[in-house]
Amino acid sequence: MPSPAIKLPPIQITSTHLSPTRHVANLKARGRSNSIVKVEQVTENQEQVLDQSLYANINAEWVNRKGAWAMHPLLILTGKALIDSIPGMTQQVSWTSVNLLYMALSYLMFHYVTGIPFHNDMHGGAYDDLTLWEQIDDGAQYTPAKKWLLCVPIALFLLSTHYTHYNPWVFAINVTALVFCLLPKLPMFHHKRLRFLPDDAGSGVSTPITPNFPPSGRQSPANGDVNSTPKPADSTLD
Repeated sequence: MPSPAIKLPPIQITSTHLSPTRHVANLKARGRSNSIVKVEQVTENQEQVLDQSLYANINAEWVNRKGAWAMHPLLILTGKALIDSIPGMTQQVSWTSVNLLYMALSYLMFHYVTGIPFHNDMHGGAYDDLTLWEQIDDGAQYTPAKKWLLCVPIALFLLSTHYTHYNPWVFAINVTALVFCLLPKLPMFHHKRLRFLPDDAGSGVSTPITPNFPPSGRQSPANGDVNSTPKPADSTLD
């Protein structure tokens, strides 16, 4: 006698409201902060190199002209004389002020301002992202002009340190200014920019938010109706 067949009802599996697809859709991108200092590389394409070679860059060629090197000692001596003319000025404050002013102006002129202020259309904007230091001698390192510009702030630092009688606090201020003035001149920082607190886009890492559950069909009780129960809807029987 054959055994009776057992038939099971079909099982239907439906996705819930918290399916992975919907859960991923509810994710909200959140930008993650990176480091405080960011180093950016300035690149040049072949078209920019060709534009730079068309005409002479009069914004940078003056550093190799006669009298350009003597301009720096004359400016330092003139500034020192003007500061010494202030009543009550001491030698420590005078030499420190001259050193800081020269370092600040040197950094602003050679390492902060980019591009050329005149005849920019002749080069097609090829120097828009380059500082004056990077434009000198077509970016070559340790040329006579760049060696001179390296020696001037070092000599001024040594003079200011000597005439301030090696005061530790004044020495710390002067050596900090020297470091900020010399670091951009080194080959390791050529075509590189230090950005403080850069504004980066989102890192792509998403942070889940609270999922949206469907309404339960019941309303929250208002004030004073805590003990009240909802009345069933009236129904009529046919």
